[in-house]
Parts: sequence; C-alpha cells; structure tokens
Amino acid sequence: MATTKITVNNNGSLRIDGDFEIVDKEGNPYDLGGRTVVSLCRCGKSINKPFCDGSHKGHFEHEAVAFALPPKKTV
Repeated sequence: MATTKITVNNNGSLRIDGDFEIVDKEGNPYDLGGRTVVSLCRCGKSINKPFCDGSHKGHFEHEAVAFALPPKKTV
C-alpha cells in the first residue's frame, strides 16, 4: 500500500500527495483526472471547493507548526 502524505501549508492549503480518494458527503468520488497531488482549501474562499485555487493569498494567516494533540477522550 502506498503512503499518503498531507502537508499543512503556511497561510494556505492542505496538500495531499500519494494514493488517495476524495469523496463527497454521499460517498461519490471526485474525478481527480489521474492526479496524485491535490491541494484542499482551508480558507473557504476557493471557487473550486473543496480544492484550493489560490484565492487565500493575502487573506488567510496560519503558521503551520506541528504539535501534539491532547489525549483522546475516554468514555
């Protein structure tokens, strides 16, 4: 099985690279046209949501620095 890598870009998108499928809320796959790399919108400004079209430039700020999540909640 191939590895999928998701990169959180500074002031921008989520870049997905590898073997993946993206589906809508009903489970229908998006036609990615054979792409193995896509970027997903995080700012909400893209006309092509869920895909990034660069509309965030100058309108979205987030310094992407990795951190540890808090412990999972237990019931």
